[in-house]
Amino acid sequence: MKTFLTRLPVAHRGLHDSEKPENSLSAFRAAVEHGYAIETDVRFTKDKRLVVMHDDNLQRMTGDPRTVSECTMSEIKALKFVGSDETIPTVAEFLEAVNGTSPLLIEIKDMPGVKGKEVAKALSEAMKGYGGEYAVQSFNPLYVKAYKKLHPAVMCGVLASTGMYQKSDPLIWRTKMYLVSRLKLNFYIKPDFVSYDIWSLPQKWVTKFKGIKLAWTIGSPELEEKARKYVDNIIFENYCAEIPKP
Repeated sequence: MKTFLTRLPVAHRGLHDSEKPENSLSAFRAAVEHGYAIETDVRFTKDKRLVVMHDDNLQRMTGDPRTVSECTMSEIKALKFVGSDETIPTVAEFLEAVNGTSPLLIEIKDMPGVKGKEVAKALSEAMKGYGGEYAVQSFNPLYVKAYKKLHPAVMCGVLASTGMYQKSDPLIWRTKMYLVSRLKLNFYIKPDFVSYDIWSLPQKWVTKFKGIKLAWTIGSPELEEKARKYVDNIIFENYCAEIPKP
């Protein structure tokens, strides 16, 4: 199956820099201008609206001490990124800005208490009528399973890392993350691809995986050279990755 996931380097949270905040419309437009695919993150507000934001806590990006899940959409839209006049995009604003010109890799953030069916339905509704190519991924394998059930033709993948848990974490969490990090739930999820932490590679379970392999987050040409020994494509930031010739 032909897919952008093996063809185009993926700009992590858009092509952001000191003037263009991560996951901002300006960062997404910059990625489009450079011809990259775009990785971004979606999560629920308090009133169960999807916004484009990596962190649940708003402090780092806006200076507000609240979390996204504590704020309504109107409260979120009243905030601005630190040092910028831009606001946190809605999914609709994000899709309008890209307008099908660059492929999208959409990460559904893991949200405590939110079931896969609920968030998969919300993202499905948001993507309705969108004509561009996109794929979906998550650290929560049940989110991946739920979205794939709704959209069998959409490429869906599992995010993972060996650093997903600490010894001090509750046993049930450690067990869950152990299974995800070693791709032991893939027989049930049946992902089309895996996105694996570059600092955890190489790993035998990634090597054995028969689908598409991505590595995140690549921050330099030197790290990209390492990554391409183990994976088919990269998710990158802080430099401009070279687009392979056809």
